[in-house]
Amino acid sequence: IPLDRTPAEVKQMIERCDAVLLPGSRADVDPAQYAAVRHPKTEETDVKRNAVDEILLQDAYEKRKPILAICYGLQILNVHRAGTLIQDIQDGLPPGKLAVNHEVGRKMPIAHSVRLDPDSRLAGIVKTSGANGAEIPVNSSHHQAADKVGKGLRVVGRCPDDDIIEALEGTTPDHFVVAVQWHP
Repeated sequence: IPLDRTPAEVKQMIERCDAVLLPGSRADVDPAQYAAVRHPKTEETDVKRNAVDEILLQDAYEKRKPILAICYGLQILNVHRAGTLIQDIQDGLPPGKLAVNHEVGRKMPIAHSVRLDPDSRLAGIVKTSGANGAEIPVNSSHHQAADKVGKGLRVVGRCPDDDIIEALEGTTPDHFVVAVQWHP
């Protein structure tokens, strides 16, 4: 969806969309959207992208269109559902808790693992099993993360080393909503 269109044009275009994919971005979600003061390390907001994402999410929830959100997509989805974000992981966790470098810009095929809820839709998709949930390797690279989880979402994946939320799912069984912090 082009970001330079009017809201009416975007709404007309998405009538032909059967699902929504929210990819990553170098921008950050505006902290004002979740009533937070901007952290010094928070990047500027892509206002046009944000406006289009809001229209896409509103339409997807109204019409039960499937949603796959990746990285920034997870963050904007969580905020859209009245959740909040940790604006900078390194500064946002208690001292001594941070065990994993999630920093943006690293080029590594595997950054850390994510432990998935074995009863989650996502675990079924990646075919994991196990009483405590299986761990999968991911190439996660981000400086923000979901904090308070938004309405109608649940945590289904965390980094086992520092407990950062790495995956969310919708709680409505007939609406496919999956969000991952890594880039699949």
